[in-house]
Amino acid sequence: MTAAEALTEIAERARACAEQGHKPIDTDLGWGLGVVFRSYVRASEHVVADLPGGPRGYQILRIATGETAYSQAQLAQHLGIDRTVMTYLLDDLEQAGLVERRPDPADRRTRRIVATPHGHERLEVLTQGFEAAEEHVLATLPVGDRAVFRVLLQRLATTVEAESAENPCQAVDDSAAPAAQAVATGPRRSRRR
Repeated sequence: MTAAEALTEIAERARACAEQGHKPIDTDLGWGLGVVFRSYVRASEHVVADLPGGPRGYQILRIATGETAYSQAQLAQHLGIDRTVMTYLLDDLEQAGLVERRPDPADRRTRRIVATPHGHERLEVLTQGFEAAEEHVLATLPVGDRAVFRVLLQRLATTVEAESAENPCQAVDDSAAPAAQAVATGPRRSRRR
C-alpha cells in the first residue's frame, strides 16, 4: 500500500466514523505515537538490557561519541534528564568503562563527557541492534515511506525541541502548574447562602 492509498483509507474510515457520530481512535496523533513508541520499546529493550541506564545510557553514549564533547549539564538539558539523575547515569557508564569525565580546557570546573574506546566499540553493537529494532517496527511501511517517516519525525522532533522551554523539565512543570495551583488552593466554593 502506498502512502497516498493509506491516507485515503484513513480518511474514508474517519468519514465513516464521523457519520456515525464518533471519532476513530486510530486517527488520533497521541494514540498513534503511543502505539509506535510502545512497539519500539518492546523491539529494542533487549538491545540495552545490560547497558547501564538502558535507553538513556544509549543516548548518552551516542552523544559522547560525537565530535562535540558535552558537559554533564548540557547532556542533561539536551536529553531532558534531571541533573541529579544524569550524575548517577554517568557514574554507572563510567564504572562500566564506557565514558569518562574530562576537564574542560576552557573551564576546569566543568567536565566534558567523552566515550572511551570501549564505549565506541559498544556503541557500534548497540546501533546495529537499534537499527534492527527500527526495521522491525517500520517493516509494514514500504522502504521509501520508512525514509520519509524518519526524516519527518526527525524534523518534527528537532523543531519541537528548539521551540520548547530552555529546560524540558521546566516545560513539564509549566504545563502542570495550573493543576498544581488548583490542588493547592482547594475547590472553589460558592458564595451563595
